[in-house]
Amino acid sequence: MRIDGKGLIDRSVTVPFAFDGQRYHGFAGDTLASALLANGVRTVGRSFKYHRPRGLLTAGSEEPNALVTVGQGSDATPNLRATTQEIYEGLTAVSQNRWPSLNFDVMAVNDLFSPFLSAGFYYKTFMWPKSFWQRVYEPIIRRSAGLGSLSGDPDTARYEQAYAFCDLLVIGAGPAGLMAALTAARAGADVILADEDSRMGGRLLAETEPLDGEAAHIWVARVLDELATMDNVRLMPRTTVTGVYDGGTYGALERVTTHLANPAPEAPLEAFWRIMAKQAVLATGAIERPVAFPMNDRPGVMMAGAVRSYLNRWGVAAGQKLAVFGNNDDAHRTAHDLHEAGVEVVALIDSRADAAVSGDFPLFTGAQVINTRGRKSLGEVHVQTASGVEVIEADCLAMSGGWNPTLHLSCHLGGRPVWNDNIHAFVPDPKNCAGLHVAGAAGGVFSTKGALKSGVFRAREALKALGMKAPSMPLPVAGDAEYAITPLWQVKGRKRAWLDFANDVTTKDVELSARENLASSEHMKRFTTQGMAPDQGKNSNIGALAVLADATGRSIAATGTTTFRPPYVPVPIAATGSAGAGKGFAPERFMTSHDRSQELGAPMIEAGLWYRPSYFPRKGEKNWRQACDREVGMVRGAVGVCDVSTLGKIDVQGPDAAAFLDFVYT
Repeated sequence: MRIDGKGLIDRSVTVPFAFDGQRYHGFAGDTLASALLANGVRTVGRSFKYHRPRGLLTAGSEEPNALVTVGQGSDATPNLRATTQEIYEGLTAVSQNRWPSLNFDVMAVNDLFSPFLSAGFYYKTFMWPKSFWQRVYEPIIRRSAGLGSLSGDPDTARYEQAYAFCDLLVIGAGPAGLMAALTAARAGADVILADEDSRMGGRLLAETEPLDGEAAHIWVARVLDELATMDNVRLMPRTTVTGVYDGGTYGALERVTTHLANPAPEAPLEAFWRIMAKQAVLATGAIERPVAFPMNDRPGVMMAGAVRSYLNRWGVAAGQKLAVFGNNDDAHRTAHDLHEAGVEVVALIDSRADAAVSGDFPLFTGAQVINTRGRKSLGEVHVQTASGVEVIEADCLAMSGGWNPTLHLSCHLGGRPVWNDNIHAFVPDPKNCAGLHVAGAAGGVFSTKGALKSGVFRAREALKALGMKAPSMPLPVAGDAEYAITPLWQVKGRKRAWLDFANDVTTKDVELSARENLASSEHMKRFTTQGMAPDQGKNSNIGALAVLADATGRSIAATGTTTFRPPYVPVPIAATGSAGAGKGFAPERFMTSHDRSQELGAPMIEAGLWYRPSYFPRKGEKNWRQACDREVGMVRGAVGVCDVSTLGKIDVQGPDAAAFLDFVYT
């Protein structure tokens, strides 16, 4: 439901859209996820294996549940995250992985057979009779697999490839990224500031904490206004840096017109950028991690930070009766923000017995959620306290198991992160980040003041490497609350507890992997499919590693992470290969004599990518051999003309020849 006086959306502009054939409306600035939540839509998809109902879990590109198909026919694009898809007039979206409908999915029968469909079941079944694999088993599995599907029609959308060069690339426009970009820009460096969101500001847009004596989003707007007026700065919203490559090269996907109802005909849908940066600052923030408690996958169980985002940025309450469950102080902010907005908070549950909690709502310390009830929407939360089990009526449970730095890009060149006991998470190893300076929450600095300070510091490091002098940068006044956390990875019980919500991987699957002696993180990943497909480890990786470490008697640090590889988010092949569409797939190269050859009726053949005449027929000649015999006679008895313009070369001379060629080819 919408909350009056909350959010950064434009309520003067109503935007109609459709989901699963039902008409709804939202407001300018809404994502599909926030608009559906505001309209009371709780179930947005079905899980991959068991086809269990799935609701929104997060508010960003890490969303594992709310994958939808947008558009129709040849314009349909599957597997888009509702949390990043902006609504526009006429948007048509449908849910996926269900038949015949989202509310009644026949394949949900798989959930009844879950004891027989545990991790790795496909390695031990479908073995007999041998002839059934190709004729029966494989066709059935292939029809059942997958989430969204392509239409089969040619993609008529336009895509582009683009190149950019800069002194400093700042990845992420939260507090650390904004301060890094502002510092470098004032020093005169050529700066590109890229952020995956449609609106820059990061977590500052989702919090009520003031910044420099004013609302944080106002401070963000002032900084962006200054950056926008600078000729040496390029702002790139809706642009996700997807990969890090050798030589300071970065791949990035820009969603150019995915948010527009009527884009210009010449405008591409998406563009894939190759950015060459002399230095870079990684300010990608952090991703909140879930707690694996029994039946934690019901629609209505969400991340606490996401609940706060929907409230403060989009003016949407994720429910009417909300409970909050966490192991860290940050979760408390969600309860207080909801209460101050007039939303009923039915419980704040902190697993730490010594937690300092306050609030005009029921408080439980040293308590854990041990079960939930409800099928297509959360109805009850069962809480184990020191005095017994409390049954709490709630339609939304905001959970927080802490935060993981978004360090993926720092590992794309083969580096491994290191474990930080203070925040109970992996952080980038500076030795693996040559030319890439990690700032803010991406480096484990979670307070707003710390992130701002870190952004300036990392920008100064980059400027020093560029041989430039950093200006004096006064820091805005911001909160500096300590990040207090006691790790809680799972709440054990008889019922299933999910780690990877997209692939239906539970704690029992990871424990089974350990019993099968697939005890390395890489083997466990392949055995269980944890972290594959939509999740890519963003939500489930550390929780799964913690369960694996417990099952094998090791620490999380000793267990280690899986390998981080690009792309960070899905990249359409049409975007990376846009030059290969149509005739671009097989470029036609014509010689200087091409037009004259066609006038003479010569059939053309491809020879080394060039179109050459195969022979020159004349009236009365019945086959190619007669034409070739005549040509041979002319060459030997008189004269022949051969076009060898394809063998030409370009001679570049001068003192700057090498620099010019470097510019052309890199």
